[in-house]
Order: sequence, then structure tokens, then C-alpha cells
Amino acid sequence: MYTQCPECLSVFSLDAHTLAQAHGYVLCGHCRAGFDSLATLTEHLPPEPFRELPTNNPAPEPPRLELVVYRPRAAIPAAATQTVPIVLEDPLLTVTPRFIRDARKPTSRRWPWVLACFTLLLILLSQLGWACRDVLIADPTVGPMLSQVCATLNCTLPLVRDVRQLHLLARDVQTHPSVPGALMISATVRNDAAFAQPWPVVSITLYDVNGKRLAMRRLSPSEYLSDNGELQRGLAAAASTALVFEVEDPGQQAVTFELGFE
Repeated sequence: MYTQCPECLSVFSLDAHTLAQAHGYVLCGHCRAGFDSLATLTEHLPPEPFRELPTNNPAPEPPRLELVVYRPRAAIPAAATQTVPIVLEDPLLTVTPRFIRDARKPTSRRWPWVLACFTLLLILLSQLGWACRDVLIADPTVGPMLSQVCATLNCTLPLVRDVRQLHLLARDVQTHPSVPGALMISATVRNDAAFAQPWPVVSITLYDVNGKRLAMRRLSPSEYLSDNGELQRGLAAAASTALVFEVEDPGQQAVTFELGFE
């Protein structure tokens, strides 16, 4: 009879005595792996070339033995029977199943994998936090906590833009006192958001008496603010500020104007 090691695919010849000694469980003499020899047990090798022996599928019910070669004339009394434990003296036949060997392996080798998974989790959370930074900073509960943490770490949170929270409180236009052919427009803006905002891009549109647009100009923050520190800090939460813009006078036809924030 023949059987095959499932690990190294080595094929071995064995007899009934060997199977009876270990109840079908044997040890591979090549790779030292223990396996069930009954799984691939066969009387004849298949024709070459072959790589793996076919696996013996378990029967739905125990097979019935019909060919009797010996039957004692008198039944042996049950009291006379004695169970004798089988002791395997050969160390090669004392086989520990693989799942038990794996369970006995020390867990100290697993901590690098745990540390690597924890590090990857932190990286993933950091990426999600950065992708949702505007929502987190604008949140009235999370935003102040992030500001406190950032102040402790001596860092600066990125400014969040929400022009819907910018409101125009007052505005005025007059002829520029020192520049001929120019207008000076003043506006008071308030940030009603719970967080600091970057300075907006201001659009100024001039109209005639019929509401026809005569001129329009978009001013970036660097065009109406000269303080770099103030540009970086932005417009503080719940703060108001006065802005002054200098634009070219389109002539006497301009009678009204409009301010917008982007």
C-alpha cells in the first residue's frame, strides 16, 4: 500500500502493521510533517506521470464487512475482556498533530504584526482627518478641541473658507481724496463663523441708473491688505473689520455699486 505526504508530496510504501501502530497517523521521513496516511491510502500507484495521489472521500456510513475468514466457536464473556492501553515506545511514532503544534508556538512573534497593523491604522485615521479637515475645524464641538491641541503642539490649523458666514455691515463710496479719476470704497465686514476664515476675494461691480453694469473688478486679499501677518491669520471668528478699496472711476454714469465675496 502507498500513501503521500500532503506537505512535500513524497510517496511512501507502508503495510498494515505500520497503520495499526499509529492508527493511520504517520510522520513524514522527508519533511518531518505528521499527516493522516488513510487520506491518500491506495493499493496501486497510478500510472506516471502523477503529482498528487487521489484523496479518499469518507463514506456516508461505515462499510459492512461480509467476507468472514475466522469466527470463534464460543463468545468470550464480557467480564473476561480487558482493555490494554497501547504504549508507543518508538519516538518517531509519537506524533503531535499540526494544529496542536501551531497552538503551542509562542505568541511573542506576533507583536510586530500587531504593531504594524496599529501603525497602518493611525496612518489611515490621519489621512481621513486631513481629507475631512474643513468639516472638523468648522464643527463647533471638534473645532475648539483641535485648536487647543494645536496650540499645545505649537502648530497652526489651516483656515477654512465659508463666505456664507461673511456679512456686509456697512458700505460707502466717495471720490478718492488724493488720486484723480479714482473712487474709494469702504466696507465693514463681519465673520459670523465660529472659526477664523481666510480673507475673501472681493468683487466690486458698478452700475448706472438703469442697473446696467459699467465695470467690475475682483480684488485678491494681497491687493487690499499689505500686512503679511494679517493675511496669514485671516479674519478671526466673530470679528468685524473695515476694508478700503481703490478703483478706477468709470465716470458720472456710475450711481450704485455692489460688493460680493468669493
